[in-house]
Amino acid sequence: MRYQPASAALYKNNRKKLIDKLPSKSIAVFHSNDILPTNADGTMRFRQNNDLLYLSGIDQEETILVICPDYPDPSLREILFIKPTNEQIAIWEGHKFTMEEAKELSGVETIRWTSDFDATFQALMLLSKHIFLNTNEHLRADSQVQTRDARFIQSCQEKFPLHQYHRVAPMMHKFRSIKEPEELHQLQKACDITEKGFRRILSVVGPGLREYEIEAEYLHEFVRSGSRGFAYEPIIASGKNACVLHYIQNNEVCGDGDLILFDVGAEYGNYNADMSRTIPVNGRFSKRQRQVYDAVLRVQREAMNMLRPGISIQAYHREVGLIMQSELVNLGLIDQTDIRNQNPEKPAYKKYFMHGTSHHLGLDVHDVGSMHEPIQAGMVFTVEPGIYILEEGLGIRLENNIVVEENGYRDLMKNIPIDPEEIETLMNDR
Repeated sequence: MRYQPASAALYKNNRKKLIDKLPSKSIAVFHSNDILPTNADGTMRFRQNNDLLYLSGIDQEETILVICPDYPDPSLREILFIKPTNEQIAIWEGHKFTMEEAKELSGVETIRWTSDFDATFQALMLLSKHIFLNTNEHLRADSQVQTRDARFIQSCQEKFPLHQYHRVAPMMHKFRSIKEPEELHQLQKACDITEKGFRRILSVVGPGLREYEIEAEYLHEFVRSGSRGFAYEPIIASGKNACVLHYIQNNEVCGDGDLILFDVGAEYGNYNADMSRTIPVNGRFSKRQRQVYDAVLRVQREAMNMLRPGISIQAYHREVGLIMQSELVNLGLIDQTDIRNQNPEKPAYKKYFMHGTSHHLGLDVHDVGSMHEPIQAGMVFTVEPGIYILEEGLGIRLENNIVVEENGYRDLMKNIPIDPEEIETLMNDR
């Protein structure tokens, strides 16, 4: 593996969370993601199903985890099915998990080849009543292809139509939204690698550089540090491009006097960092750029202090909006007339701050977790206010990743430069 996985104790504990919530005579099944095709005989890079990884640590295709806590034979209460390997597979595809390796990493005692799945599953189903199957129920999900999970649901219901079927996703969302210490370690590693990338580009950015050249600097640092690369498509947006919230072309020349907005993050062990920074291409903020930058930084710092156990995300976003509203008034971008005449469903500040301030972070960049239940200690959020002034060709976003704690928060990106004077110093002392 390129990364250091968490210990088997994490995955045992994660499975116990699920087992403790299952009714009697239950069985739960989790499948790996497919390897998706490109063209001809090409394939995309494999990315493990996050729920399967969360419960087993196995980062390999064609893997199945079955949990059947009440089965009479204790050896069949947790079974991990992995892809059979042999000398020919090793030559063409490289090393695959042996049974002993899968047992050591996952903590699952019973490991079988996938060729044994059908017969084993048949035996387990005969003594089971409640069937918990997995689906992608992310709020933003828009699946255009049939997944391995979806195919299994269809075949399972055809073969066993009289069992009681249930969704396991709601439980998994709750478990995954609160991070264990071992998960926070992986997230911190992703953030530390992201810091290395940002410090690297501070030494190379200047007028005339193309955005994709900066993207290459990030990628170089991420990969050499043990990451597989970007956690998501990177945004390297100079000048007016920063006013396009999901700008990913990254092909323009960085102009003297412009700002450049980075929204990038490294992944590590399938956990993701999500950072935004905005810097002056020539190493010096103009007076206006500094005014707007300072306003965004103040909003971010106040927003961080507001994320506490017990508050709701909706109330938090409304409060951050009021703080941003005040800053926009001070910047001369909106006035009291705009505020009095605003549509409550679309406040005046939304003209310059169009997106939300925070989202869950973890195995997904937009991680699972309810946006309608109170925040709890152990949750990890981004904090990413921004101001986008298209008429001035100016966009600034600042984003850190924080862990909510009982009496405050821990900033996983506290060492990544964000103070404007420090950024100027680092850019000019090179």
